[in-house]
This record gives sequence, structure tokens and C-alpha cells, in this order.
Amino acid sequence: MASIPIWQRLLALLAYLLPWSDGVPFGRYLVPLFPALQWLTLPALPVLMLQQMVPFGGFLLFLVLYLAVVRNQKVPYYLRFHVLQSILIDIVLVVVSLAFSVLLQPLGGGFAVRTLSNTVFLAVLLVVVFAVVECLRGRQAEIPSLSEAVRMQLY
Repeated sequence: MASIPIWQRLLALLAYLLPWSDGVPFGRYLVPLFPALQWLTLPALPVLMLQQMVPFGGFLLFLVLYLAVVRNQKVPYYLRFHVLQSILIDIVLVVVSLAFSVLLQPLGGGFAVRTLSNTVFLAVLLVVVFAVVECLRGRQAEIPSLSEAVRMQLY
């Protein structure tokens, strides 16, 4: 297997800002307890600002990434793999966020809601850190079930 150029590794790494930007709001209960965690939210700020300033910014970013990168056969497979994997992680996070707002919001900010929110935040943090490290190493981040779904979509 040929070595992946550094520019592909860095671009693949940037794709994981999308799920991280949707995972950051789940840390709203954990960041006040551990203020050092707020530094981890800085990389997501450009994507968060785009989602806030542009109407349907998150959806437009999804469409651009999916149509311009994932479905473009001229883009290297390595980039397409990581972009599609980050999109699928983001879709899972959007569904979890909707479930939180519909099912758990009526419960208020009780102990169970805070614990679930913190768990989702830490899970997203671990998945994103793992994927970023694998990108820097020039490997495909093997996330169970998700990576197989990505491969099925790309072939």
C-alpha cells in the first residue's frame, strides 16, 4: 500500500470537525466542571459559526461534502472514506440530539439527563480523537459497523 500524502491526511482530519461541532453541545454540563475542556471546543468554532450564521448551514455543509467529495470519483478514496465516515457519525449525532430534545428535554436537567449528555460528549470526543490520530497515521479509522457502511457506500 502506498503512503498517503500529508495533504490528504490533513484534509481528512478536517472532515471530523463536522461531527465534533455537533458533539460539543453535549458537553454543556461537563465543561463547567472541567474548564480545560473548553479548549477542545476551539477547533469546532468555524463549523459552529457557519451553522449559526448561514440558514441551514449544517445541511448545506453536509450537501457540499457529500456531493463534492464523497460522490466525486476524482477525489482520492482515502479522503472520500473519511469524509463519508464523518458524515455518518454526524448523522448519528443529529439523531441523538433530536432524541434528547424530544424525549429528555421534558425531564429538565436532572442527573440522568446530565449523565447521558456527558456520556455522549465523551464518546464523541473519543471517536473523533481516534479518527484524527488514524488520519495522521495515514490509516482508515476502523469504527465497528460504521466503517463497513462507509465501504458499502463507496463501492
